[in-house]
Amino acid sequence: MKKFQDIDSTALHALLDTQKVYLIDVRNNDEVAQGVIPGATFITLSSIPSVDFSPLENETVVFYCHAGVRSAQAAAFVADQIDASVYNLRGGILAWANAGYGFTQLSTT
Repeated sequence: MKKFQDIDSTALHALLDTQKVYLIDVRNNDEVAQGVIPGATFITLSSIPSVDFSPLENETVVFYCHAGVRSAQAAAFVADQIDASVYNLRGGILAWANAGYGFTQLSTT
């Protein structure tokens, strides 16, 4: 079993400025409707096992949720499936917002 790493909001913010990062939000629909970290892709936690993550081989992938628990589950699963740098955002979008970083409201159109 391969390991994922936790990343804090400050380190993620810096990483986003220096390289391509695939952000994956694993929250529920109602949570995502409140906003996402800019550039994130939405995949519910329950859908993670059915997604082919092989295109992300050798990439940097960061999972996040509300507080970091569900995203840790997703990160552990995906880290075991592909050879990539897989991270879990410690504290989730709550920590991101508390650090003063913004999020984007999803368009309803």
